Amino acid sequence: MIDDFAKAYLHSDLREIRAAMLWKLDGLGEYDVRRPLTSTGTNLLGLVKHLAVLEARYFGEVFDRPFPEPLPRWDDAGERGADMWATEHETREEITDRYRRAWEHADATITALAVDASGHVPWWPSPDVKLFNVLVHMLTETSRHAGHADILREQLDGSTGTTARYATPPHDEAFREARRAEIERAARAAGAELGRNRRPFTTPRARPR
Repeated sequence: MIDDFAKAYLHSDLREIRAAMLWKLDGLGEYDVRRPLTSTGTNLLGLVKHLAVLEARYFGEVFDRPFPEPLPRWDDAGERGADMWATEHETREEITDRYRRAWEHADATITALAVDASGHVPWWPSPDVKLFNVLVHMLTETSRHAGHADILREQLDGSTGTTARYATPPHDEAFREARRAEIERAARAAGAELGRNRRPFTTPRARPR
């Protein structure tokens, strides 16, 4: 049946992108997996911590199958943002192991329920959902954060690739600098061309009455 195919297909993709998220931590020290790399504090280990909360809640309480561990709650103003970074008292192993336990809990929910099983997301404007909706949502969220992780990891050591199997062989520094300079030149040239062709703004004259 198409429903069974859809569920299996989405679940398979979710499993693959989960593994990619943890792969982005491989080979990095404690500081680098935690350090804020954007002005809003985005960091690799925080992304993993955040995704563990998402998996646990969306495949847990949404289907009345609560995850059996306490979690930060983004709908609690006092805890908002606590799931996006790791304190000095939280170990990498604690966070990554919780993510894996959240996978196991989520996988049990996905396996046990039909793709059209009903759930309730109280923090959504239209809270009544199906398992299909939540599978698509979690695949979208995880893929989005995997993209963030791609950029963060590249900033740290130049490592790129969507999964461990498809890791991109590193280029030498000279190649990277030459490519970046080429793109910078093209961007500046396009900006200058646009500036030359832009018509100056003038206030339109009022039409005679």
